[in-house]
Amino acid sequence: MKTLLGTKIGMTQIIGEDGAAVPVTLVKAGPVTVTQVKTVERDGYNAVQLGYGEGKNLSNAVSGHVKAAKVSPKVIREVRVDELGEHKVGDAFDVTVFAVGEQVDVTGVSKGKGFAGTVKRHNFNTSKKTHGGNGNVRKPGSIGSMYPQKVFKGKRMAGRMGHDQVTVKNLVVAYIDAELGLIGLKGAVPGPRKGIVTIGGKA
Repeated sequence: MKTLLGTKIGMTQIIGEDGAAVPVTLVKAGPVTVTQVKTVERDGYNAVQLGYGEGKNLSNAVSGHVKAAKVSPKVIREVRVDELGEHKVGDAFDVTVFAVGEQVDVTGVSKGKGFAGTVKRHNFNTSKKTHGGNGNVRKPGSIGSMYPQKVFKGKRMAGRMGHDQVTVKNLVVAYIDAELGLIGLKGAVPGPRKGIVTIGGKA
C-alpha cells in the first residue's frame, strides 16, 4: 500500500532535464501513521487507517482510538486494500515511498463556488438579448411539459457548485524532497491551498 496524506501548498514550476518548464503542484505530504488495521474476519473488509498532522483538543473517543499508535492526528483517513501486507499499528510512512516518474492518483475536495446558475454551473447558452428577447438572458426557462408533472432527479438546474470530492488520475511525480517532506506532482491538484489531499500509488 502506497498512500500518503498531505497539505496542498500551491503551484510552481521546475525546469526539467530537457530544459522545459514543468508546472507542478507542491504538497507537504506525510509522515502518516497507521492508526488501525481492519480485516475481513473482524470488520468485513480489508483497510488501513492513516493519521496525519498534529491535532489539538482531540475528543476522548479519538484519543482512545489512536492511543496504540502513540500519535495525535489532525486528520484520519481510511484506505481500502485488497491485501493487507505487513502493516501494523504505529508504522509510519513519508514521501520516500514514491519515486520521481511514478504515476499516482490524487483525491481532494474541490473549491466551493457557492450557489451558481445554469450558465456557470452547466455551461448553458444564454437567451438572446435582442429581437424579442425579454431581457432575462440567464434564466433557465421551461424545464419540461405538463407530464410527468415533476422534476426528474439529476435535472441540470441552478444550485450549489463545487466542494465535491474529486480524484485526478495518473499524475506524475516530478519532484521529491525527503528532508522537507515535499512532493511535486505534474499538473493541477483539486482543492484550495492548505487543503487536505490523498496521494495514492498505483501499486
